[in-house]
Amino acid sequence: MTPLNVDLFTGAVRDVEQTQYRILAALKHARDAFSENRIYPHLGDLVAFYRSITTMLETSEQMRSRRSGTVSGVDWDEMELTYEWPQLEDDEMTVVARLLEWALPHVEDTLNEGKAVYEFVEEQLEVETVGIVPSYLKEGYLMVPDRTESEFRVFRYTMSVVRDDGEKARMLRTTLCRSVSCKDVEPHPSSIKLELVKERRDLPNPATYLFDTDVAFPYEETMLPVVKRRLLRHLTRETGRA
Repeated sequence: MTPLNVDLFTGAVRDVEQTQYRILAALKHARDAFSENRIYPHLGDLVAFYRSITTMLETSEQMRSRRSGTVSGVDWDEMELTYEWPQLEDDEMTVVARLLEWALPHVEDTLNEGKAVYEFVEEQLEVETVGIVPSYLKEGYLMVPDRTESEFRVFRYTMSVVRDDGEKARMLRTTLCRSVSCKDVEPHPSSIKLELVKERRDLPNPATYLFDTDVAFPYEETMLPVVKRRLLRHLTRETGRA
């Protein structure tokens, strides 16, 4: 499957129809995944692709910007990466611009389908805190049962702050701690938390969250990434108050 990226457009002058076919095929592949409630990586790829298209359409000069060019080296005087674009003549630029305008509504429609599935999954999630919630929330545990495999999975999470283009952004890292079968007996979240506290003394009173749903969503492609994003939003909001 041809990946959706801006290289499709810069090479489109050689065969516009073939490029359109590749774009439509890739979008159909994403829609098929959405119809099965499989969100990632398709939704993330579409968001990035949509942003690239809208950026490129703003002005032709932005087609040579750092946002969508190819890294060619480092400007040590300015301490920044340098980018280069394939050379396109004016008539070729026109072809690319028209193709971008054609692709935009197709991408928007598919992206909206993915967003609708994402929102549906979020609506089905039930969230609860396990035990007392401490004041320190940047580290803790995340419990996300896998109903497709009848397993109760526990992750340790760490929230950190990173800088992107001078702006602060928060990210969440998770590490699988254990998986417990829940085919016969559903493990109790409080009991698991107590076991973790005994085993891992560095977090004596960890923030612990349980996300669950009655719907058997695909775990790696849907359930886990949606839960992580929702937890990150919650932690960002709560730690922002401190």
